[in-house]
Amino acid sequence: MTITKENSIIGFVGTGVMGKSMAGHLLRAGFQVLVFNRTKARTEDLLQLGAVWQDTVGELAARSKVIITMVGYPKDVEEIYFGKDGIINNAKSGSYLVDMTTSAPALAKKIYDKALAKGMHTLDAPVSGGDIGAKEARLAIMVGGDVDVFEALVPIFNLIGKNVVLQGKAGAGQHTKMCNQIAIASNMIGVCEAMAYAKAAGLNPESVLKSIESGAAGSFSLTNLAPRMLANNFSPGFYVKHFIKDMTIALESAKAMGLLTPGLELAKSLYDKLAEQGEENSGTQALIKLYLQEDTK
Repeated sequence: MTITKENSIIGFVGTGVMGKSMAGHLLRAGFQVLVFNRTKARTEDLLQLGAVWQDTVGELAARSKVIITMVGYPKDVEEIYFGKDGIINNAKSGSYLVDMTTSAPALAKKIYDKALAKGMHTLDAPVSGGDIGAKEARLAIMVGGDVDVFEALVPIFNLIGKNVVLQGKAGAGQHTKMCNQIAIASNMIGVCEAMAYAKAAGLNPESVLKSIESGAAGSFSLTNLAPRMLANNFSPGFYVKHFIKDMTIALESAKAMGLLTPGLELAKSLYDKLAEQGEENSGTQALIKLYLQEDTK
């Protein structure tokens, strides 16, 4: 079965910085979308686009063919899927469950096993691209699960992303996202140090950025987040607190595999320090503040 707007109602749980834009693309494509969020006010724009509010996750699950979740932490995923009023206990057999939260690979496998026992189909499909990628429908989507389920949901993924890859069985999407976050973690340190160096050398950081972003040093963080750093714009495209969560999952997974990750450990220690200074709700680009503090000493 291929999911289309004619044969499926989509339930969307979690309409924050990323989820709001993702659900909006589904609505604009003509899908009927039911929404639930812990803070109802964050669904207002979607309701104006035609989304239908649901009072509980269970109510949403019972009425949807496809249920997409995009929440904050693994504990939230656990509650949403396994609680008495959760998805597993309320969705119908044959439903498609897609967790797009960045979460633990082991939890993705648990959801797969529990859902399969009830005749439901699941994918773990975390994304990368931040608020910009979500708004512009060009997220990278890393998917774990069965091939036939993936193929049925490709039309949905293509509405919100541009780089959609099935990485393997259940949990593979989450493992791939950990690779993504590990690469970003050390890169963010490099971006901050480069900008701090430019300032210390008396250069114009904006001019330096123009020279280096298109060369070998180029990266998403350098092109998209360094300008925010230089403009003192620390609003969250991706929260510091959520990045710390992701790095914690990655460190735990790496430890379980016996893998050494010193760069990741350093990055997490710096972000922990940043959070302790009250920046947990800032965007990840706020890491530059640690370096600017050093400049003033």
